Amino acid sequence: MEGLSPLHRRVAGIDVHRMLHVVTVLIEQPDGSMTKHSREFGGFKRDCRALAAWLGELQVQLVVMESTGIYWKSVYSHLENAGLIAWVVNAHFIKHVPGRKTDMLDSEWLAVLARFGLVRGSFIPPKDLRELRLVSRYRRKLSATCASQVNRLHKMLDDGGIKLGAVVADVNGVSARAMVRGLIDGQSPALLLSHARGALKRKTEELAASLDGDLSERHLFVLRHLSDSIEQMQRQLADIDAYLMRAMQPYAWAHSLLQTIPGIDEVAAALILIEIGDDMARFASPERLACWAALSPGNHESAGKRKSGRTRHGNNVIRHILCECANAARMTKSTLAAKYKSLMVRKSHKKAIVAVAHKMIRLIYILLSRRQPYLDQAIDYAAMSARKNAPRWIKQLKAIGKWPAPRASAAAAAT
Repeated sequence: MEGLSPLHRRVAGIDVHRMLHVVTVLIEQPDGSMTKHSREFGGFKRDCRALAAWLGELQVQLVVMESTGIYWKSVYSHLENAGLIAWVVNAHFIKHVPGRKTDMLDSEWLAVLARFGLVRGSFIPPKDLRELRLVSRYRRKLSATCASQVNRLHKMLDDGGIKLGAVVADVNGVSARAMVRGLIDGQSPALLLSHARGALKRKTEELAASLDGDLSERHLFVLRHLSDSIEQMQRQLADIDAYLMRAMQPYAWAHSLLQTIPGIDEVAAALILIEIGDDMARFASPERLACWAALSPGNHESAGKRKSGRTRHGNNVIRHILCECANAARMTKSTLAAKYKSLMVRKSHKKAIVAVAHKMIRLIYILLSRRQPYLDQAIDYAAMSARKNAPRWIKQLKAIGKWPAPRASAAAAAT
C-alpha cells in the first residue's frame, strides 16, 4: 500500500467461520515499524470472550470481520460488550489475490485494508433492533407458511369439486372460513349459506352451487388438519404482532410518522423500523438507503451505452416489505398510486411496483430525517379527518343538546 497514509495504528482482521475465528492484529510502532500478531480461536462463548479480551489487551482501535453467514453475530456481540469498535464488511468487496487463499492470509488482508481505510462497515442496527429482527423475520416465515397452507386448502377444495374460491374474493375470509369449517363438520346447505356476510348474501345461488361437491373422508381428513393449522398460525401471527407493537414504544415517534405514508400500516411500519432503525445519519443520503435496500436501479454503462439497469443485491427483507406496501399504495388515491398508473403505460407490473417502493424508501428517509409527517397533495386531509371524527362530534353535540342545529330562520323568528 505504498503512497497511502494509514488511518488506524492498531487494527485487527477476523476471518469468521462457524467453529474457527482466525485473527490477525497489525500494530504500528512509534518508529514506524510494524508488528503482527496472529491467533486462532474456537467458536464457543469462552473462546469469543478470550478473543475480545486479547484484542482489548493489545488496545486495538478497529476490528474488521468478514462473514458470509450469521456466524459474525456472536463475535460482534462480544466485541460490542467489550467496548471495541467492530465492522462487518461485505465479502464481495474484499476478495484476496487468487491463488493465495488461506484463512490466515484473509485475516491479514482484512487488517491491511482496515489500516488504510479501504473498507466500509455494513449497517449493523443497535442491539434492541437486532434482537427484534429475530421476531420480525420469524413472523415473515410464519406468514409465508400460513399463505402456503391456505393455498393448499384452496387446492384441496377444488380437488373435491368445491368451487368456493371462484365465488368469494378471499378463501381465507371470515365467511369462507366459516363455510369451510361447516363443510368439515358436515353442516346442511342451508346452514352453510347462513355464514355469508356482506355482499356474499346477494350471491346465494352461486354460493349454493359452489358448495355442492364430492368431498371424501380423506378430503375431510386433510381439510380438518389444514384448517386447524391455519387457525393456529393466525393466532401466532396475532400474538407476534401484539408483541411487536409493544416493542415499538421506544420508537413511537418514528412508528407513527411512517404510517402517514399511503400503503404502510402499523405492522408494516414496525417491520420497516426494525430493519432500518430510526437514525438516518447512518445512511447519509436517500440514495444510499435505497441502494442498501436493493431498490436502486443498477448502473452498467460501456462504450457510452447504458445497458441493464436491474437492481443489485441488498437487504431482501426490507425490499420484500416495501414492495408489499407499494402494492397496497397503488390501491389508494395518492401520488404513489398516480406514479404506479403512469409507469404502467410503459412498464410491467413488477417493475412499476419496484419503482414505487423505491420512491417510498426515499420518502421514509426524508420523514425520519426531518421528523415530519407525510402530506400527500392528492389527499384531502380535512375531509378525511371529518369522516373519521364526525360520529364522535355528533355524539358530543347531542349530549349537550346542540344537535340537530336550529335553522337560521327559526333563530331569527325567535329573536
